[in-house]
Amino acid sequence: MPNKTKKFSFFLIKLAIVVGAFYFIYDKTIHNPQLNFQDFINQLEYSIAESYKTIFTLLGFTIFNWLFEILKWQKLVSIVKHITFYNSLQQSLGSLTASLFTPNRIGEYGAKAIYYKKGNRRKIMLLNLLGNMSQMSVTLTLGAIGLLYIFINFKLEIDVYRFKKLGYLVAIVLLIVLGIGLKGFKKIRGFYIDKIILFVKKMSLKSHLTIVLFSFLRYLIFSHQFYFLLIIFEVNLDYLTCMSLITAMYFLASIVPSLALLDWLVKGSVAIWIFSLVSVNELIIVTITLLMWILNFGIPAIIGSYFVLNFKLPSIENE
Repeated sequence: MPNKTKKFSFFLIKLAIVVGAFYFIYDKTIHNPQLNFQDFINQLEYSIAESYKTIFTLLGFTIFNWLFEILKWQKLVSIVKHITFYNSLQQSLGSLTASLFTPNRIGEYGAKAIYYKKGNRRKIMLLNLLGNMSQMSVTLTLGAIGLLYIFINFKLEIDVYRFKKLGYLVAIVLLIVLGIGLKGFKKIRGFYIDKIILFVKKMSLKSHLTIVLFSFLRYLIFSHQFYFLLIIFEVNLDYLTCMSLITAMYFLASIVPSLALLDWLVKGSVAIWIFSLVSVNELIIVTITLLMWILNFGIPAIIGSYFVLNFKLPSIENE
């Protein structure tokens, strides 16, 4: 393929990613069949009441949330190559934009890997997996505590028969996935299990602890951002109950496969059920989950579109 044609084709791919991201953000906010946008605006105006302090606080949560994600990625990549904070920012937000409409943001793995020369791309994908596993571990650990609190303090009406059927279905799916996974895990594109284990072991204990710490701080920030929004919308719950419900919500939502674009909808559905235990208005919960999506996915993805459009493949390949 001629060089000019290759560059033009690559530009079209980048432009398609950005246009697609903008369209889906627009579609999930303004033309959303699950939410009356006018009710959303009215509820938002009533609750925030043009408070600049509230807006800056919410944006502050978002900035610190992504700050620790960027620092976490910078720390992870340092095992392969030392990068600047700006490089980490570029890769983190650019890959978010590129992965916005892929299942469980799986496109993030390829998007981050393409920033590096071919010899390092498998390592980069593995490091990204380790970072996500660290975040998931924090979510599941704190979420399990939240669920335990809910089971102890609330009477949950569960259809045992349906619960059993769901359990059997999940077990079958897991067995199939594990069966396929075990066959494929023996060799992942030239990476043997012993090589992967050796690579992980080369990371110092300090590095592992730092990654977990950044994941934990991120979790504290976005979970308290949700809590802060509940306060704004005048949901009167004690702190312990509120945080238990939030952590349980993130636990349940994290184990449901979804597109990043539908993340707010999945969390919203789970949140409606969780907060129905304390009789919180559904519109408030849907509004909060949509706001959380806009703040932590929508806005960063819009910023990331700049990095996608300015991505230069040839200079990276010649690195």
